[in-house]
Amino acid sequence: MGKIKAQIKTSFGEIVVEGETAEDVLKILRGLPEEFVGEIETLVSRKISFSRRVSLVGVIEYTEDGPIITSGAISRAKLTHYEAIGLILYASEMRVNTSSRIRRLLEHSGIKSQVSSRLNEMAKRGLVYKPNLSKSNWKLTAEGERWIREKVLPKLTES
Repeated sequence: MGKIKAQIKTSFGEIVVEGETAEDVLKILRGLPEEFVGEIETLVSRKISFSRRVSLVGVIEYTEDGPIITSGAISRAKLTHYEAIGLILYASEMRVNTSSRIRRLLEHSGIKSQVSSRLNEMAKRGLVYKPNLSKSNWKLTAEGERWIREKVLPKLTES
């Protein structure tokens, strides 16, 4: 008989569990601690966060309230509201934030925007999504992260 493999997609990648039988796979999964995925996400997020912060020097300033966009970055690149919202999410912990907090961080950055409307438009474009529909959190999609890395950040550093 062949092996059984379960691939579980997470925000940081994939967890693969393999066994000879379905019962083996279930036994392994039952044996995992309750907070296993959460702890891995936290560890991975911290590691990625450091390298991300280095790439955002001169663009994002980290404050007690959260990440704000520096005035130099705004004037150099003439950021759109979509790009500014994307940058705030990209610089946020776990790339997640609420629309009201994004609005406050943009205001601290000197940008006034109808954040809820822009987020809904960005969701239609596949750049952001709500991980939990019953909460007000928004998160960058993989495509949204790629857009920030490949289009928005180069625009800020070349100016």
